[in-house]
Amino acid sequence: MRAGRRPARRAPAGVGRGARLVAGLVLYAASIALLVHPQLGSMPWDVLGQGVARVSGWTFGTATVVISLVVLVCWVPLRQRPGVGTVANVLVIGALVDPFLALAALLPEPLPLAVRGAMVVLGIALNAVATALYVGARLGPGPRDGLMTGLVARTGGPVRLVRSVIEVVVVAAGWALGGTVGLGTLAYALAIGPLVHVLLPRLTVPADG
Repeated sequence: MRAGRRPARRAPAGVGRGARLVAGLVLYAASIALLVHPQLGSMPWDVLGQGVARVSGWTFGTATVVISLVVLVCWVPLRQRPGVGTVANVLVIGALVDPFLALAALLPEPLPLAVRGAMVVLGIALNAVATALYVGARLGPGPRDGLMTGLVARTGGPVRLVRSVIEVVVVAAGWALGGTVGLGTLAYALAIGPLVHVLLPRLTVPADG
């Protein structure tokens, strides 16, 4: 190293993790819009969000925030502790999903089925990247993730079974309230696990970073 030249300073580890968290949550909100707008079936929790919005007259974003808060209340008997990422999950996604849906609504209608299908595929892929980013930031689980892990810890059941039961109940309730269930819902259920499994190790912040 040349005399008088100072070594470059590294950004604090928390900054990098926070940036990953925010990027993941922004992309997550965008992925919701890509899956909801084509009306080919939404993610399980968004089926419930659509149903609640339809019955209550709230916007989809408001319904999403309310559901997240109710889920957080369910954390109490499960002895789950929220983190910064948990709070950010509620606030960032809740604030951005309505604007993203408004942008999607600017697309010409009716959209060809091929375009709607492409939006669903893109939405699933983007959701997997977003999930790996915000989970990999290690700043706290989202409300729904914490509910699943809390139930796994309390019941001793396998993760896959507990998650499946939660999502079946959520989809059934959302469909009964008027949410959209379709091929997009099924495609998401089949694809998201394998995609996140591949992406999460690559996008997780190292324990020392």
